[in-house]
Amino acid sequence: MKSPIVLVLMLAVAPPLYAAPFDKGDPKAGQVLHDQSCLTCHDNGMYTRQTRKLKTAGQLAARISGCNANTGAGWFPDEEQHVGAYLNQNFYHFK
Repeated sequence: MKSPIVLVLMLAVAPPLYAAPFDKGDPKAGQVLHDQSCLTCHDNGMYTRQTRKLKTAGQLAARISGCNANTGAGWFPDEEQHVGAYLNQNFYHFK
């Protein structure tokens, strides 16, 4: 049986379940990256259309990562977080 102390320590270092999506991203930096790389294929109307396919922050993160890989944007994970923060703050509003 594991000690209660181990359980408390595990919970203390685990990422919070209530963290906002893209909370480590900078929306201003994300807008710059978005405008440089995403507007070639996407216009902002795509994010507000009624039939949009993305319903969760996880889906948005996966889409950003996929676009990064497919277009060769060369973003690092923190830059993907920035783009996610920008898109979420301005269009998606995932909690």
